Amino acid sequence: FDESPMFTGRIKSVGPRYCPSVEDKINRFKDKTRHQIFVEPEGWNTVEGYVNGFSTSLPEEVQFKAIRLIPGFEKAKLFRPGYAIEYDYFPPTQLKFTLETKLVENLYFAGQINGTTGYEEAGAQGLIAGINAHRKVHGDKEFILRRNDAYIGVLIDDIINKGVDEPYRMFTSRAEFRTLLRQDNADLRLTKIGYELGLAKKDRYDSLLEKERNIEKLNQILNDLIVPMKDLNEFLVENGEKELKERKKLSNLLLRPGITINKMAQAIPSLGEKIEGLDSSVIQQVEIQNKYESYIKKENEMVIKMSQMENLIIPDNFNYDKVHALNTEARIRLMEVQPKTMGQASRIRGVNPSDIQILMIYMGR
Repeated sequence: FDESPMFTGRIKSVGPRYCPSVEDKINRFKDKTRHQIFVEPEGWNTVEGYVNGFSTSLPEEVQFKAIRLIPGFEKAKLFRPGYAIEYDYFPPTQLKFTLETKLVENLYFAGQINGTTGYEEAGAQGLIAGINAHRKVHGDKEFILRRNDAYIGVLIDDIINKGVDEPYRMFTSRAEFRTLLRQDNADLRLTKIGYELGLAKKDRYDSLLEKERNIEKLNQILNDLIVPMKDLNEFLVENGEKELKERKKLSNLLLRPGITINKMAQAIPSLGEKIEGLDSSVIQQVEIQNKYESYIKKENEMVIKMSQMENLIIPDNFNYDKVHALNTEARIRLMEVQPKTMGQASRIRGVNPSDIQILMIYMGR
């Protein structure tokens, strides 16, 4: 440890919280007796493996001895030693939602320069910055993804409003609309946008429209198909479910955890005939929409409430010093970020709900 840059003081910055070096782990978790390591093959046609969980800034000779102490690695060879990184960044609160800098027109920032860490985070920002740079050159309207549109929207909203005091990584837990931002509906949420931007081809867009038609068709079948009560109850009992006392739609049966569309189709021939040939992704989507309908509806209501705040525009270069009732920290943060809307202002770190109420009363005047 006395030779590690992290402990000698050569590296002074805060490292990534979620992938610390092995010496940092040993220092933090002295009470642990073991540490799990994953060996990832570097490719199909190579003998190289990446030792995941052994990120380190220790000298090469120390790394070599340590690697060979791992059971099974007694004769391991080191192609390249591990290393630690330290990088500078520009506070992302200086950016617009398009990732254009506020101070220098036509200059866009994306990736580690904004204080983020991770390939996906950098790629997401590069995509948005690239789209907006292209659109600005051609005189088109700016393109912004909101928090309820995509995780990219959450990431950009977070770094612009809250800034960063350590390398930022995107987690699902950072999003308040996780029920809407699912991987199974990413195509339904974003393909149309991609097509309008010229990033998705016509055949992909047509495929999406076909999927949407089939989803609507299957939902209609589940709501309209009449099945005798006797047949339904036989099916439910066979699947360990309680019998019905009154007729229910097939879509309603999907609310029961053990019931799936495929199970119903096998037991009810008339349903099986109607859904024959439907793509499995369509069946999966309809099942999810029905099973989680009430939760999805609740989040959509939250989106509407938030969008009402987003529609309350704050004038450019608004002087927050005029609003004496504002908390001092809130005033400083608001002056720093210069939010465009009341919704954006409400998500800035250090700005409390009471500050937002004060602002709304002031704006109302």
